[in-house]
Amino acid sequence: MIELLAPVGSKEALVAAVESGANAVYLGGRMFGARQYAPNFSDKELAEAVRFAHLRAVAVFVTVNTLVDDSELSVLADYLRHLYDSGVDAIIVQDLGVAAVAQKIVPDMPLHASTQMTVHNLEGVNFLANMGFKRVVLARELSLADITYICKNCTIEIETFIHGALCISYSGQCLMSSMIGGRSGNRGRCAQPCRLPYTLVDSAGNDVLSQADAGEYLLSPKDLNTIKILPELIKAGVTSFKIEGRMKRPEYVAVVVDAYRRAIDRYSSNQEQYTIGEQDQKDLAQIFNRDFTTAHLYGKNGRAMMSDRRPNNRGVRLGRVLEYQPNGKVAVIKLDEPLAVGDIIEFWVKVGGRVNVTVHTMWVDGKPVGEAQAHAIVAVPVTSPVRVNDRVFKVFAAKLMERARAFFNKTEAVRRIPVNVAVAVEEGRPLVITFTDADGFTGQAQTGFIAEKAIKRPLTAESVAKQIERLGTTVFALHSLDCQIKGQVMVPVSEINEARRQAIEQLEADRLARFNRTPLTENKTIHDLLPPIRRKPIRNKPELVVNVDQLDKVVAAVEHGADIVMFGGECLEKRSLFAEDYYQAAAYVKKHGRKIILNTPRLVHPGQIAGVKEEIAVFNEIKPDAISVGNMGLISLVQELSAIPLHGDYPLNIYNSVTANYLTGLGFASLTLSPELTFAQVEALTGRKLAPLECLVHGYLTLMISEYCLLGSFLGGQNGKNCKRACLRGRYWLKDRKDELFPVATDQFCRMHILNAKELSMLPHVPRLTGTGLSRLRYEAKYSNVEEVARVTGLYRALIDLGEDHPLFAEDRIAGAEHEHITRGHYFRGVL
Repeated sequence: MIELLAPVGSKEALVAAVESGANAVYLGGRMFGARQYAPNFSDKELAEAVRFAHLRAVAVFVTVNTLVDDSELSVLADYLRHLYDSGVDAIIVQDLGVAAVAQKIVPDMPLHASTQMTVHNLEGVNFLANMGFKRVVLARELSLADITYICKNCTIEIETFIHGALCISYSGQCLMSSMIGGRSGNRGRCAQPCRLPYTLVDSAGNDVLSQADAGEYLLSPKDLNTIKILPELIKAGVTSFKIEGRMKRPEYVAVVVDAYRRAIDRYSSNQEQYTIGEQDQKDLAQIFNRDFTTAHLYGKNGRAMMSDRRPNNRGVRLGRVLEYQPNGKVAVIKLDEPLAVGDIIEFWVKVGGRVNVTVHTMWVDGKPVGEAQAHAIVAVPVTSPVRVNDRVFKVFAAKLMERARAFFNKTEAVRRIPVNVAVAVEEGRPLVITFTDADGFTGQAQTGFIAEKAIKRPLTAESVAKQIERLGTTVFALHSLDCQIKGQVMVPVSEINEARRQAIEQLEADRLARFNRTPLTENKTIHDLLPPIRRKPIRNKPELVVNVDQLDKVVAAVEHGADIVMFGGECLEKRSLFAEDYYQAAAYVKKHGRKIILNTPRLVHPGQIAGVKEEIAVFNEIKPDAISVGNMGLISLVQELSAIPLHGDYPLNIYNSVTANYLTGLGFASLTLSPELTFAQVEALTGRKLAPLECLVHGYLTLMISEYCLLGSFLGGQNGKNCKRACLRGRYWLKDRKDELFPVATDQFCRMHILNAKELSMLPHVPRLTGTGLSRLRYEAKYSNVEEVARVTGLYRALIDLGEDHPLFAEDRIAGAEHEHITRGHYFRGVL
């Protein structure tokens, strides 16, 4: 069966999703969910939601998909027990540590890998399958061909998004909200900086898109819509079709789920003649759209994927202004679509922005009307002047909203379960009622009253049916009634009603019994998941690591004191790295008695796996000190193909000691901690026995990494694979509303990296860093030029060696070693 999975952010949305045809819903509880700003569900509400859904054979998945701090682990364990006892069908997780805790505390709870895990290749799916996951939600950047390949070759369920908002960055890899405002997407509090206005500027500060007919919302994608291509996704082998929208209103949930429910059913009944009605498309657009796209399913769309002129709902185009009558403030509109009283319309005024109007009255040919059809000319009062030829959009359709609300604001169920009812009664015996539903579940009850011979009004099939049909607010609807009455008997109506109520109660219990789980018999602890505490703190000075992507930077790093050079992976100079580059880098580093770690790419799509295998073969010949991996798909692959030690990079989101301990147990020789951790959190982790730990202490950190390339889309004429490679003509920055400049870089895979406007610098705090127990301090130098690599590496070398005895501290000149655009990251402020 194809599962239609609906978003639920409130009790009303839950009813809307179930009643409009969802097979499963996903929602958040009171904590650890990636939508902390949704209403979500209290413990009591969640238990009630599970019962409501299960009674209707709808599964409930709960999001536990944030990164979790060590201080929250015991609360997490209690929360997981509650979810298990509440009957939740699965939990959706991002953090490997959360998965490990769940497997210990609630081993029978199915695990689903959130899209926040950034799983984008078959190897990543298989890694999680081996860990015990039952389902993986794939990254939204995959093509239809990639999805098909993964589905055909994996052993667990695959879930993909089919409709709703898109992230411009790979989910789970975005630090922009976190670094700008402290609201971490990885902790469920994304502030959506991608929906804000930006200007693309060059090194001279010029707006390079001023002549490009571009909007200002340069990072705002259109909404995903796949209803036309559902057959292809079904044929690909996808198990679950996921609709985005836990922050959306219940009307949105009702309209979108209803449209996709009917589309899936239509395909199932007639695969050869699958069509989507024009009205369904209009309804999907009307309920919410930023315009629509199929995203990356058919390759890179470039600018065609972006909603750069408007980051929020644009509604449906209604028509154009024919005339504006200033005396009465009336706009005359030629309609392309119907308009009704109660609708809300928006004029896109050429000068002055938007004029929003709720239609309370309107006229056609001078006569007031409640509704006007397409092609009519209507007059509508407006609050501000508009101009001839201004476009008009309908952003709220009263009739559609009324239809949507019918799914969740009635006391009676919309989707009822048909039941066959048998009633048997004879004198001297109780009346027995048996309910049997379409799935074969049953409920039976009898009256406490023993049937007597009737004196005046004997029971008839009609009189019994009158009571049985009173199913009211239950989920059941009478399909057939078999009434076996022997003789002239009497049973009080109140007794029949009570027996009916009890039979329904028994039927509900029988339907719910299939979801029963074995009770948790042990109050298991997570103690053995935690690494032991170090009895003796690490006293050694941390090694200095410099991460670079060019050979001249390798030389600069080594000459100025780097202990370890990281080399390769994504190259922000846009050039591909070849085997000879790796050989030369390693030879130079080893010649000078230093260590080298060779990077694999942060992201590796199925078609790129072969190239990575070739790289690993080269690495095996070079024999570096370690191979670095930044996605789960490469963990098993590298370990299978190489005996070289493994380094786990920060894109793995190592946020707590359980995650670090799990990766240590897999054989990782060293780990880079999440850049969202504070000093105190870092010190707590270094206080435990783990693989050597590293922190990022300097450099321009990547805040977003995206398959969408802004430079190629707007300056390179990118259309599919054709691009004029504007990225090679200079450097560019995104300027925000506060005039902060975020560097925009592209790598050899044509992926876009948006870097922080401020450079991370922990120079004044090197003495404290050296006392934390960290094994390594890392400088991210890929965006730095050679001279800067030399200068910064030399500074950290001297500060690590001399500590507070360094002249910069003694003479109080440490501040002079930094420029004004620096940040301390999250070391002191942490994240929400």
